[in-house]
Formats: sequence, C-alpha cells, structure tokens
Amino acid sequence: MAYKRNRRSTRQLDDLPGLFDEVDSEFKAPDPLQAIVKEHRAKQASARPGQLEIDEITGVVALRRQLQFFSVGSGSSGNCAYLGVAGEGGIVIDAGVDPDKLLNELRRNGIDPDKVAGIVLTHDHGDHVKFAYALLRKLPNTVVYCTPRTLEGMLRRHSVSRRIKDRHKPVYKEFAFEAGPFMVTPFEVSHDGSDNVGFCVTVGDKNFVVATDMGMIGERADFYIRKANWLMIESNYDAAMLATGRYPEYLKARIRSDHGHLNNTVTADYLAQMWRSWLTDVYLCHLSEDNNRPELALRVVGDALRAKGITVGDGSGSVESRRAQVRVSALPRYDASPLFVHRI
Repeated sequence: MAYKRNRRSTRQLDDLPGLFDEVDSEFKAPDPLQAIVKEHRAKQASARPGQLEIDEITGVVALRRQLQFFSVGSGSSGNCAYLGVAGEGGIVIDAGVDPDKLLNELRRNGIDPDKVAGIVLTHDHGDHVKFAYALLRKLPNTVVYCTPRTLEGMLRRHSVSRRIKDRHKPVYKEFAFEAGPFMVTPFEVSHDGSDNVGFCVTVGDKNFVVATDMGMIGERADFYIRKANWLMIESNYDAAMLATGRYPEYLKARIRSDHGHLNNTVTADYLAQMWRSWLTDVYLCHLSEDNNRPELALRVVGDALRAKGITVGDGSGSVESRRAQVRVSALPRYDASPLFVHRI
C-alpha cells in the first residue's frame, strides 16, 4: 500500500530562528499561562468566585477548592447562613429567615440553590426554625438535619407542618454525618432550647465551627472550637447595656444564665485565651438589637486579641486585613453579609 508523502515546507531555512536566537514576535507561540491568567481575571471581574488561583509572586496557577460563607440574618429576628464549596454545593445553617431572601442571595452570589444538600438546625427556637418547612418546599431535593428532640420541639412549640418528618434526617451529638461536600459533627452547647447543638463542619483538613446561642462555653464546645480555622461564635450582649436596659428582670436573668447567651467580654476573653495560628477568621453572630452594637462587640473582641499581641483585621478583604493574624467581622442582624471566600 502506498502512503502519501507529507509535503515539505517551501519556507527558506534562513528565515527561521536559530536555537539560541531571540525569537521574533512573529513566531512566538501564545503563552498558555497568560491565557489562563486572563481567563481567571475575567472571572474575578464578573464577581463570581472561581476555583482558579494565581500566586502573585511566582505566577503559578493552581486549581484550589474555595469555601463560601454568607449570612442573611443573625439575631433574635431570624438566623440563617449558607456554607458551601464553590461548584460543589453546601448547606444552610438554621432557617429563621424568609426563604426568598436566602434564595435571592444564593443566586446573586452565583450559587445554584439546587446544590443545597441540607438544612442543619442548631435548636428549636423560632428565630432558628420558623421557615424550615417553607424552605424545604422551595428546595425539593433538600433534607433537614437535626436531633430527634429538636424536631419534636419544633412540632410542639411552633406551627410547623408535620410533613417535615418526611424530609427529616436524624443526627446525634458527636456522630459525624455527611452533607454535600462536608462531614458535619454536632456537639453539645448550653442553651434553653429542647436540644441544642453547635456544628463542626469539616472539609479536607479544615474546620468551620458554628457555636451560637450558648450561655457558657462547655467542655465539648471548647474542644470543637479549638479545632476551628473559621469560627462563627455568639457575642450577644453588652453587660452594662443589658443591666440598664428596658428588659424585665426575669428576661435579663435568663440571658445572663448558663443556658442563656454569651456577652461581649466573655466571648472576647475566651477568644484571646484560646486563639491559635490556624484560626484566621471569626464571625460574631446573634448580636442583640437592644443590648449590643456591632462596633462595640468588634472593639471589645479586637482589644482583647490585641492585648495578647495578635494582629486583628476587619474582614474587609483589604491588603492590610489579609495580612492580619485573625480577621473579626460582625454578621448583620437584618441584611445579608458579604460573601466570604476562603482557600481550602
């Protein structure tokens, strides 16, 4: 069988560059690195978090998983947050805010609501569970994770459809369960719900810890908080504001109790005492509207950390903030927070 001979180039060899010659721009092949950099910068400009990261010093391009976190409400008016991995989906933490508000924020941040793997509930108070069933109806492929006692408390205390049982996956303290890209471990916290948990959410070798609504930091909560790379922790009230405020004495006593809430000073002193280099971001949550102010909570926590020689950033994403050893943010009470993105 005859094979067709490849036609030789008729180009003069004198026109081609030598091995050690400087290559003329006419003959330069496109630099694949620059093409990737250009594509990544275009993605950044579109305000959608991607997974492509460029080392500004070496120029090395690498695909990295990115953790995404934002809150759509934090406080007694309603608590709800999203935690996920870019492109892989995630979980909703508590369901005390109108579902449409959450869904709008998911879409605005380029997150597909269909990739929400589950709703995890910390306890059965209304500001954490009020819209649980309504959110399940908006997310037909999603389930709700909570302890059996929390589910019973929801049905007993609130007007929640009993059909929620059909979408319930029971979880138990200290037993990890899989939800989307995460392994989630519930742990005991001290509060006055029917049953109360925090969550240690693990992805790879990193941990995002949720520790809200607790009157004291018990042994198990302390154990998991110390594992956190990112921490969402309660800083509910200022002691002086509560003492002189309009609340009746029985309510003040409940808030101050070991089954109530943490005040700014307790949270600040604890963070300063337990901080380790792997804890890079702290989100103060569940701030009281009547007995606290975001700027006050941030100042008290920041001062306590700085007194230990720890540099503190504000979570704004500025160069100065990124260089700090830990960044501290206060989650808004009614509004959505920015989307926080962390390298995994």
